[in-house]
Amino acid sequence: MTKHTKKSMSLRARLLTGTVAAAALGAGTFGALSANAAEPAQAPAAAAAGTTAHPRDLTQSTHLTIDAATRAAQAALDAAEAENQRVTVAVVDRNGSTVVTLRGDGAGPQSYESAERKAFTAVSWNAPTSELAKRLESAPNLKDIPGTLFLAGGAPVTAKGAPIAGIGVAGAPSGALDEKFAQAGVAALSR
Repeated sequence: MTKHTKKSMSLRARLLTGTVAAAALGAGTFGALSANAAEPAQAPAAAAAGTTAHPRDLTQSTHLTIDAATRAAQAALDAAEAENQRVTVAVVDRNGSTVVTLRGDGAGPQSYESAERKAFTAVSWNAPTSELAKRLESAPNLKDIPGTLFLAGGAPVTAKGAPIAGIGVAGAPSGALDEKFAQAGVAALSR
């Protein structure tokens, strides 16, 4: 064999090997595509559409609108400003999430968090925080519950006897004043 024949043979062998490899790969890909085509094209209709929960498994809750929460917070802040008090007012929903916070001009930096915690405490126990503070005498560990503040200044907002929000006020020189202003916020919702 000549040098040229070896190169041709080698080229032929390479072409043949490449052709066989491509055919095998193609057959494998075709087989995979054929196998996938046998599977259903879509998920079952019930899974795709989702399922509807049975009414017995549902509950409804009532929440203040943002407008109502803002109106209540503004009424509490206005009541405080009418008495020259610099406070922060917070309104939280039934779950304790802050809906609105208004920090009055000149309110101290600690008042922001205190107002939110008083509102959270009031809605959590559906009672004014001044009453809850009295409970600490018989149950001092209540104060250890995260997010709570057992100082006067928080008032619950109820609908049909159930708590739906809490209003907290902080920054006045006494808890009694804070709570008076929080109650003004509650009163604004019944007008």
